[in-house]
Amino acid sequence: MQSRHSDSPENFGKLTAGSLRQSFINAARFWEPRRLIYNSVLIVVVAVWVMMTWPHFRIALTQSSFLLLTILALLANVCYCAAYLVDIPMQRLAFVGNWGRRALWSLGMLFAAVLANYWIADEIYPFVH
Repeated sequence: MQSRHSDSPENFGKLTAGSLRQSFINAARFWEPRRLIYNSVLIVVVAVWVMMTWPHFRIALTQSSFLLLTILALLANVCYCAAYLVDIPMQRLAFVGNWGRRALWSLGMLFAAVLANYWIADEIYPFVH
């Protein structure tokens, strides 16, 4: 008698509590070490902007701006968690291996860097006096 594997076609789309937990653990093992790289890249983007336009940003560095910067950093990390919403269902697809995760991370990192540049250039930089 053949036992049914959880990835068999009959069980596709049926997540048990154990398999959902295991999917989350697998996702965390992939995504959380890369969060450090994500945060480092965004810090570099901000640091380059501040260094390249130092006279312009010098007067904007106040305690309240550091509070706003902290809030924006927290929001960036909340957005990073959106990868779990894609990764956990993506684990159920047999044709998407580790390359799918790497592609998702790379595209997300590129999007975050572009968004950070846009936010600084369009929303923050023009209003610094």
